[in-house]
Amino acid sequence: MTAPRWFSQPYPPEGASAAEGIRNQLGRPELDLLTILVRESAQNSWDARLPAASGPVDFGIDMWTVGAGHVNAWRELLLQGAPSGPDHFPLHNSLKRRTIQVLAVSDRGTRGLGGPTRADAAVGPNRDFVSFVRNIGEPRETALGGGTYGFGKGIFYLLSRSGTVLVHTRCRTSRGYETRLIGCALWKSYVAAEARADRRYTGRHWWGDTSGEVVEPLVGQSAEAAAQRLGLKPFGAEETGTTIVVVDPNLDELEPHVAADYLAETITWHLWPKMVHHGDVPPAMRFSVRCNGVLHPVPDPRETRPLNLFVAAHETMTGPEGKDLACRNPRRHLGRLGLVKRIMPPLRPTRASRMLGIEELIHHVCLMRPAELVVTYHPGPKPPSENQGYAGVFRADASMDEIYAKAEPPTHDAWHPQSLDRPESTFVQTTFRRISEALEGLLSLHGVTRSGSSDVALGAASSFFSGLVGGAWGIGGDTAYSKPGNTARRPSRADRRGEGLGAPDLNPPSGTETSSVSGEAMGDPSADGESRDGGGAVGVRRHRPRVQYVGEPYYDDRGDDSVLVQEFRLPVSGPQRVRIDLAVTLPGTGGRETDPPVGASMPELIGWEDDAGGLSATEAFVIEGGDSVWRAVVRPAPDTMTEIAVRVEAVQAS
Repeated sequence: MTAPRWFSQPYPPEGASAAEGIRNQLGRPELDLLTILVRESAQNSWDARLPAASGPVDFGIDMWTVGAGHVNAWRELLLQGAPSGPDHFPLHNSLKRRTIQVLAVSDRGTRGLGGPTRADAAVGPNRDFVSFVRNIGEPRETALGGGTYGFGKGIFYLLSRSGTVLVHTRCRTSRGYETRLIGCALWKSYVAAEARADRRYTGRHWWGDTSGEVVEPLVGQSAEAAAQRLGLKPFGAEETGTTIVVVDPNLDELEPHVAADYLAETITWHLWPKMVHHGDVPPAMRFSVRCNGVLHPVPDPRETRPLNLFVAAHETMTGPEGKDLACRNPRRHLGRLGLVKRIMPPLRPTRASRMLGIEELIHHVCLMRPAELVVTYHPGPKPPSENQGYAGVFRADASMDEIYAKAEPPTHDAWHPQSLDRPESTFVQTTFRRISEALEGLLSLHGVTRSGSSDVALGAASSFFSGLVGGAWGIGGDTAYSKPGNTARRPSRADRRGEGLGAPDLNPPSGTETSSVSGEAMGDPSADGESRDGGGAVGVRRHRPRVQYVGEPYYDDRGDDSVLVQEFRLPVSGPQRVRIDLAVTLPGTGGRETDPPVGASMPELIGWEDDAGGLSATEAFVIEGGDSVWRAVVRPAPDTMTEIAVRVEAVQAS
């Protein structure tokens, strides 16, 4: 077995790139390092997918603490031939800590890093190994790929506190399958005192087979044996792909398990187009995140708000309702746009969404190139109500891919038209203008109102007249509001003679009611006790049923629907029948509409929901009064303000 050692690159007479320059090529991105890691490494994996693969690309991120059985191997193998001094080579400090932390990004179903291992021999089309390990800034060769000039590899070094990674890959060569293992370190240039004279070094280092004139990767059995000693996951007999191991990762002060959850959510925000299936076509990629062997699930974008809105917008974009955007001068097809608008509750922002500038409201268009990797979420005008949201997806046309790629910074997270010359800059500027025009139409920002109607958008008014949304007889937390008068009927003389009660009157006159039925009170709760009617019949006053609203109405997600929910109690004991009274309120006029215009929709009751989540989809529903909290679940009409009133009536005891 070949004994691996470090080789440090001295400056050659003709000069070379210093490590600092390579590390700085990502610039000063707005995204954090973990987010850039997800984006850049996934782009690399997607570009390296096997052309004839029958299944998706598997992409995984694993974090772990090196176990006791492998710690000595890490220190023995990875410090052989290392430059002296942690200032020049901080891997010394990382490996001398009590615990060694690593993070690995792996892909399978990809071709691995094949081709020649020496840069001067890489003259053919397959240059994956030298492009990743040796060279900097090579242009991409994958048509419609996600990357451009390969600067994304720098994120692995930036994420490592020691600037050190291990590259473990398996590829196909003319001799068959081959496993390769090499270490790379990128820190900063330095001057070392040597026997003859001081010598300058670039700050680039490689760990591998140093027996020849150029450091080479360990290959075959040597690579597999070293990987086994380090505890790296082996490849299958006919499996190809790559694992990049980041030594001593910078997790931005997050605990490893918290960082794992953040990475899982970040994957969904930035790679959701690769996660969704379209008809019978399976997802293009599969994702996993693990920390010390524990799986941290990656959220399903179809089931995760608000990403489900972007999934819907993507389906709109690819369907007949998608819009073609074009530049008129010079004439060019730019791409397709899909927009979706929904009533939705405000978001609860997370670390991952805040990294994208997405807080409580969703009013963004996801920009992507033909590779369908998220570039950014472009903000549009805010919706007129905090309970509305919209999402869009714009996918560039394949003929425009190179232009949009050139408009991206090294981190591929924006389109900057100012970085292009005309007419290319015109195409990108026009893209944003066409998207803005489509959003104006979606939100009707230049629309007009009907004569006699309010000039305030109903959606906008809902946030200013929120009390109206709760209904006529109850708003606010835990306050009882009841309709003037009562909802129980006045007993007839026949009733008082024992002939029984008829159907309850839904609109009785106001005043205190009495009944001789079972001695139950129907009147004002303060009027307990006996009473006599004119005929001398003795009765007991009953509490009249009433509704006690619990809190203000709120929006909630139920599957793909956004619904309006009003919680309430029926504090009076006994069986009572509830019904819903729904209307569209016209703010500013005091009016309410219960009959929709032709073609317009009205809010509708979905059902009555109990504490356990059971839903009864019936217009009138009998509830036993008490302390239980019930929910009226309503599907609101789009672009309106819904008024909810819960009506209650007594039910005759059988």
